[in-house]
Amino acid sequence: MAARPPKVTGPRLSPILLEELTDDPAPDFQRGVRYDGVRYSRAAADGRELSGTDFAECEFQGVSFNDTQLRGATFRDCILAELYAPVFTAARTTWRDVRIENPRLGSAEVYESGWQSVRIDGGKLDFLNLRGAKLMDVLITDCIINELDLGSAAVTRVTLKNCTIGTLDLTGAKLKDFDLRSTDFRTISGLGSLSGAIIDDYQLSLLAPLLAAHLGLVVL
Repeated sequence: MAARPPKVTGPRLSPILLEELTDDPAPDFQRGVRYDGVRYSRAAADGRELSGTDFAECEFQGVSFNDTQLRGATFRDCILAELYAPVFTAARTTWRDVRIENPRLGSAEVYESGWQSVRIDGGKLDFLNLRGAKLMDVLITDCIINELDLGSAAVTRVTLKNCTIGTLDLTGAKLKDFDLRSTDFRTISGLGSLSGAIIDDYQLSLLAPLLAAHLGLVVL
């Protein structure tokens, strides 16, 4: 009897339903304030101090958060389309039931953050620092990420679909149902933490020399 293939559990994403939003054409964002049920179009919060700010059931269209201090901020039931920030400072933030569409981020410092039911569609990120983060039920599709740092992160039911990754760092990460199939990557560091990742035969052939070197195998 042939062995059954292992069951792969994909991300469980909750729908985001935003109704009766209030438009704010000239927002004056303030630190630590809760914003609920608001739509922002082409707004800029560049350079603002917004640590601990809480956004709930908000929609952002073309918002710029360049060099904005978002440390400890919360995004819940939010949609962020065309998010722009050459420098995105959002360490220890909370993202729950969030969809991000076509972001353009340079250095995205989102380390030690918590992501649950998050989807990223399209876009380009030069450096995505999720070191020490907790990711559960995350789907990233059609995205270009030059460097993705998941060092020491806890990753559960996360799928990268049709993405292009330059450098992927998994050093010290704990992975479960981390699906890399259909995604291209140039190099992976932290091979000792690959347990729990899902790859296809072609990706395995690309990783074979790296795995051999990591294990000290001599291939003749």
